[in-house]
Amino acid sequence: MQTNTDPSSAYQNRTSRGKSPSAMLVLIIWVLLVAAGITSAYLYSNHMKQEMVRQIQADTHKQMNELKQSYEARFAELSGEVKELEGKVQSFNELLTFTKDNATSKTDNSNKLYTQLNEVKKQLSELQRKMDLLK
Repeated sequence: MQTNTDPSSAYQNRTSRGKSPSAMLVLIIWVLLVAAGITSAYLYSNHMKQEMVRQIQADTHKQMNELKQSYEARFAELSGEVKELEGKVQSFNELLTFTKDNATSKTDNSNKLYTQLNEVKKQLSELQRKMDLLK
């Protein structure tokens, strides 16, 4: 039996055993750090996605409310114009009826009144179409 008392061989055995656990420890720590980074990136991306969805919903809701208010204002404006034109049509009808009843062979203004009445009716039908488009 030969015993090896060479100090360099004992040192080599000790260093090879000593490196294995520390290399394994570094590898485990590295894997844990990578896993923690991936997990935190995933959680952060989910958080940002939810935050963007909330912001988009809030913006959409705000724009819808503005659009609704604009629509209602325009609808009220057109309704007022229609009522005003209906009043004009009614007064023209009354005036036309009065003129027909009092018309003589010398003065006949009914053609002018019919022309004005037709113009008012055209405007009224155009406003009615605009209101139908808004609906």
